[in-house]
Amino acid sequence: MKSLNKRIYLSPPHMTGNEQEYINKAFSSNWIAPLGPNVDQFEANLADYVKVNNALAVSSGTAAIHLALRLLNVKKGDVIFCSTLTFVASANPILYEGATPVFIDAEFETWNMCPVSLEKALQNAAKDGPLPKAVIVVNLYGQTAKMDEIIRVCHEFGVPIIEDAAESLGAEYRGKKSGSFGDFGIFSFNGNKIITTSGGGMLVTNNKEDIEQARFLSTQARDKAAHYQHSEMGFNYKLSNILAGIGIAQLQAIEERVEKKREIFFRYEEELGSLDGITFMKEYRDSRHNRWLTTLMIDQAKTSTTPLKLIEALEKENIEARRVWKPLHLQPLFNEAPIFQVHEGSSVAERLFENGLCLPSGTNMTKEEQYHVINTIKKVILKQKECSTNPLVV
Repeated sequence: MKSLNKRIYLSPPHMTGNEQEYINKAFSSNWIAPLGPNVDQFEANLADYVKVNNALAVSSGTAAIHLALRLLNVKKGDVIFCSTLTFVASANPILYEGATPVFIDAEFETWNMCPVSLEKALQNAAKDGPLPKAVIVVNLYGQTAKMDEIIRVCHEFGVPIIEDAAESLGAEYRGKKSGSFGDFGIFSFNGNKIITTSGGGMLVTNNKEDIEQARFLSTQARDKAAHYQHSEMGFNYKLSNILAGIGIAQLQAIEERVEKKREIFFRYEEELGSLDGITFMKEYRDSRHNRWLTTLMIDQAKTSTTPLKLIEALEKENIEARRVWKPLHLQPLFNEAPIFQVHEGSSVAERLFENGLCLPSGTNMTKEEQYHVINTIKKVILKQKECSTNPLVV
């Protein structure tokens, strides 16, 4: 069918139609620089939605993490604990400051940082030193980590939490919004996120002094003086007033986007969940998963296929799918960084990577397009099973 000739992307931008109103305001008022009414409104709206006191709009989620580390006075030689099952942007700012990453394994219930592995790592650090300057916990694919357990153990050892909620805007954990649990929360508005400013991010915290210092650092750390004077190193991290206008309109649709993402997930689960060897990422109890991406596990023995084979089959149909993030402790960039697991040599993150698959989850995907994805997967799995049981089938 003609409509199926176009590419089905993993998670493309989805404009509401109201973005142009705020972009036009920026142009008509000549507020083009990285400050202005749209920036102020976007920050206030995001803070109100997440239920935090302060927000700072920046150029990316990575910039927000970097600022959080600077606010915690992270320096060369310090140690930072970080989720291993995540995109590299969660950990790169650790390297910016010359600090050392230590990775914490995932667990199967949420696919996020394992509180038991974290406690093990903190106990080891308390014994042999040093304790980490911070823990970066990532809310993967729209699911909040087990924050009660993580907060408890971090508080026990006096370690601050940076909550990387780049993928989880709109998710909830026991009645609170994702991104509002840590000492600092991080959001991303990259083009593939649940809402987008094309590129951008947000740093949130309940500490007003911290947000003002982050604002200072994000604008090249210019001192209050009649001339350009700089007493410390700063960064060019502010979000433009134009892009903030896009964010205002996008945020107005966040609940609609979450419901659409969840609807897409439930359709996948209904159509594919009964296939032997397919297991979807579960929604943790007392939580709301925003289902930014629908993710699943493939039992290769039961399906006689692999994530890579399914990706290749989908690609032939002009459908984009991807493997789950490769754990950071397996990345060449971090090949000397330690990893803490519940059981040594048995990494949950590695198993999720080896068997995990991300399916197209764009909120502007039609039912017809989604069923094209579903039927392609069914055909591959059923054919592979038939081939495995009947060697005469080619």
